[in-house]
Amino acid sequence: MFDIAGKRFWFFLISELLILIGIISLATPFGRLKAGIEFSSGSMIVVSFQQNVTQDELRQELASLGYSSALVQTIEGGNFQIRTAQLTEEQKTQLTDGLAAKFGTLEEQEFFSVSPVAALETVRNAAIAVAVACAGILIYIAWAFRRMPRPFHYGTCAVVALVHDVVVTLGIFSILGGILNWEIDLMFVVGVLAIIGYSVNNTVVVFDRIRENVRRGASSNFEAVVNNSQVETMGRCLNTTITTLITVLAVLLFVGSSIQNFAVVLLIGILVGTYDSICVAPALLIVWDRREWGRLLQWPSRPHIEPTPDKG
Repeated sequence: MFDIAGKRFWFFLISELLILIGIISLATPFGRLKAGIEFSSGSMIVVSFQQNVTQDELRQELASLGYSSALVQTIEGGNFQIRTAQLTEEQKTQLTDGLAAKFGTLEEQEFFSVSPVAALETVRNAAIAVAVACAGILIYIAWAFRRMPRPFHYGTCAVVALVHDVVVTLGIFSILGGILNWEIDLMFVVGVLAIIGYSVNNTVVVFDRIRENVRRGASSNFEAVVNNSQVETMGRCLNTTITTLITVLAVLLFVGSSIQNFAVVLLIGILVGTYDSICVAPALLIVWDRREWGRLLQWPSRPHIEPTPDKG
């Protein structure tokens, strides 16, 4: 049988390294999450030209029109997405007329503008949504495991695991975003909330098997009970993950850039959440049960495994 629980401090070390790398990335200008228009205010316009126009040529012309700080991205279909400070209708018309005068016929595909007040409200609502989701999960799991010893441990470990998943996902996304110049938008927030729901589902499956094994007295050694539960639910968790990943990859490859952030965040979160649900969240129960908090920041050593009493 796999000794997953016995290697818990190695799994904690992996998580600590991932979190550290993510925090370093988020703290540097390279990996700092770039807020999309929904979170930072401004205007976004998508245009296409009949003649061939390069990204550099478009940037130069925007600078000559007084928009040197505009962000230009090439998106699917050969269109260009231009993001500027908030534009009035008159300013937008002047901008498109100036580009048409330089590059010829221009077709406006999309335009929307977000005020600073609306952007601030969006940020606040997104933060509240994540906080409410975590609080609700803590209360629900503690209630669902109320007949177990220390039910609050299960709810708290599940929420800590969710925070782990979100932080690691943010860190990995920040690295990819720094390389590919991605911005976060509302689809990004939807992806984070989806991660929370998916991860807690796998975690509850493992916790529920722990509850079953404790109730039937599988062993007096809690670590052995947790390890058996991890092994017994591993196949179910991996099968669910693989089938979900296939669907998410199909969405990412065929739907396009409109939900790129959602698909990428979900892809990262599913992988991180599966690892966390099997290897980290149940191990936190053991750490709490044995009061091993001091060992979390120490280099892993081979743990002493107490022998399992012979039930026969």
